[in-house]
Amino acid sequence: MEYVLLGWPDVGPTLTLDWRSFSYAGKFVMSSTGKAVVRTGDGSGPPVTEDGDAAADVVAAAAFNEDRTDSSVCWIRYITVREDYRGEGIGPDLAAFVAARARDRAFDRVRIAVNNPFAYQALYRAGFHFTGEETGVAELVLDRPLGDGSDVEGAAGDRSRSTYQAGLDIYRDRADAADGPDLSADEREFLAEKTASDPPAPVDPPA
Repeated sequence: MEYVLLGWPDVGPTLTLDWRSFSYAGKFVMSSTGKAVVRTGDGSGPPVTEDGDAAADVVAAAAFNEDRTDSSVCWIRYITVREDYRGEGIGPDLAAFVAARARDRAFDRVRIAVNNPFAYQALYRAGFHFTGEETGVAELVLDRPLGDGSDVEGAAGDRSRSTYQAGLDIYRDRADAADGPDLSADEREFLAEKTASDPPAPVDPPA
């Protein structure tokens, strides 16, 4: 796999993804966010950019920008993985890649808001931790401090079992609520399996 930074928001990169294969495809046509992609290099898959140039091998993409009120914080707004490549660990690797590039650009931390337990787990694998905060759209906010760069290869912040489980408990409580979201059977099984477990070890960012 090849991990590529297409550009930061000041460059205004755009990306057209096939909505049949990628979630949030419409969000990537905007030039207000930076973009990074993962390519296989084998030419498989549908065309994904506006000009179609060397784009058929893209299997994942991320969009990110600077926090509107804190220039030291980079927000990952969306991460999407092509349907036929989901579950292979590409999402966590891409998030770790973006965090490393954000460190190079002198950001102090990277944040992301997630709306399901699988995304929560994936970002923990990328070295993030739950902040205890939720957004107005019932998303959990995760954070990754970048420091002097040494922790990009590991992890920083409160990655204790109790903090990890606190986020999962929010999903469990929502699933049990009468007016809560309708979690899938796989999500419910995942939450049950992770009871009392430690957070996953963080991956190393791809070069």
